[in-house]
Amino acid sequence: MIRTGFRFFLDAQPDITVVAEARDGEEAVALARRERPDVCLLDIRMPKLDGLVATRLLAGPDVADPMRVVVVTTFDLDEYVYGALRGGACGFLLKDSGPTLLAEAVRAAAAGDSLVSPSVTVRLLKHVTAPASADTGPRPAPPAPPAPAAPLREPLTERELDVVRLVALGRTNAEIAAELYISLSTVKTHLSSVQLKLAARNRVEIAAWAWQNGHARAGT
Repeated sequence: MIRTGFRFFLDAQPDITVVAEARDGEEAVALARRERPDVCLLDIRMPKLDGLVATRLLAGPDVADPMRVVVVTTFDLDEYVYGALRGGACGFLLKDSGPTLLAEAVRAAAAGDSLVSPSVTVRLLKHVTAPASADTGPRPAPPAPPAPAAPLREPLTERELDVVRLVALGRTNAEIAAELYISLSTVKTHLSSVQLKLAARNRVEIAAWAWQNGHARAGT
């Protein structure tokens, strides 16, 4: 029923077309590989193959031609967020985020951007640098950051650091452009340069680097 609702809403958007839908994880992976959609929406809990495994199969680091995956789930659990982003997802959305944010997540993924539910963005990134506490127990592994042991061969420019700080706070490319009074294409150029300098696979790894190296603070 939820899948049908998502399809009706997304198909009603003038710039989005649903090319296929699947009843379980195995079918989702097979259809995605056959149809090669611009964006794949996966749930965490699916029959036969869960969303985390399906994400790795479609967008993981070992995939030669990875697809853009947005995970949409009811379960706001850190281990699911970490698992999805480590598996290559470029977005993580809660089902109660509403249809407008769902469409925005699809558009962001298609444009090479990413969108993580605001309720989990800063919490997720704070965990990257949060010190382990004796009474907190084990915590799931955060997204693997690209932070190198040696200094960067080419340091980031001040403007690139401005962009990185906003990425770390969960801003989209359009929001970064508005806040820094620069064009969207300039934002994308800066992000491409940053990815090369940090050897980062995606903006989640850029954000993790920013948090680990003191370039971001919650609430700023």
